[in-house]
Amino acid sequence: MRLLLDAMCGGLRSYLRLCGHDTAYVLDRFDGDAPADDAIAALARTENRRLVTRDVALAGRTEDALLVESREVAGQLRELRAAGVALRPAEPTYCGRCNGRLERLEGDPAEYVPDDVGAVWACVDCGQQFWKGSHWDRMRETLAGL
Repeated sequence: MRLLLDAMCGGLRSYLRLCGHDTAYVLDRFDGDAPADDAIAALARTENRRLVTRDVALAGRTEDALLVESREVAGQLRELRAAGVALRPAEPTYCGRCNGRLERLEGDPAEYVPDDVGAVWACVDCGQQFWKGSHWDRMRETLAGL
């Protein structure tokens, strides 16, 4: 699923990317500035993404938007699941930092990667490297507890 998160839903990024969803975040696309609602709706349309927002008016003006009411990430995840968004962890596919595609690293990992972590993935866009460590485990536990 291709999603666009508005500024009020940024905490969902890592979870949705962990579940294999191509998830853009408006503050990343607009250099940290909160864009006008029309710009957000246009971006969702242009990139063929489903908007996830807490803004009732914006959701009403954006085709096929997903409106979440909760302020807490766990509540937002429950609402997305109820709306039909699959929330099952997948093999690492999207970068948690920039949403770029991840590829399994074939060479030596960066110095910041702990020894003996098993497989490592690298973002083809920003170069960040990822592995299934404690952060991965905590996110999986959160998803399992919904």
